Amino acid sequence: MAGLKFRILLDSEQDQEVFRDIVVSKEDTFESFYTEIMRSFNFEGNQMASFYVSNDNWDKGHEISWMDMSYGDDQTEDSPSVMATSQLSEFIEEPDQKFILVYDFMRMWIFLIELIGYEKEAPEKPTTVLSIGMAPPEDSKMMHTDTFESEGGDDEGDDFGFDDFEDGMDEEDYGSFDEYDY
Repeated sequence: MAGLKFRILLDSEQDQEVFRDIVVSKEDTFESFYTEIMRSFNFEGNQMASFYVSNDNWDKGHEISWMDMSYGDDQTEDSPSVMATSQLSEFIEEPDQKFILVYDFMRMWIFLIELIGYEKEAPEKPTTVLSIGMAPPEDSKMMHTDTFESEGGDDEGDDFGFDDFEDGMDEEDYGSFDEYDY
């Protein structure tokens, strides 16, 4: 059985390239591939993640998610696939097929994945055959929470940055208001 050789490039802010070459069996699932990617970059792999089928422009296509998020909804063609039940071979459409892996949607680690070759023999499980560059620590990337932080850092706003009294008035200004006094 033939193996598939993928190059996985970590999109990071480092000055050097950080990538891994991983060989998998055509029969492997995205879940086993994901596990080897996380292991090879020294990431824990315990955050939400999704693969996306991609093209030469690195556009996101069909989603293959870490877990089923459909909540029992009817499955449609546009519904994401699930890593545990999706074989890599089902999504190989081009000789240089590309995928995008987004890991930890708060930190937005992006892995650009490209099929770079075929092997005569497939490994029993996904195997890293080349490791270039040191991966940064998983928690080194800032979380993208700026949309949830209060502007100005004062205690007036709530957890989402909204100030209930944007008109400059506070609760004491409304103390004499009687809603039933017309």
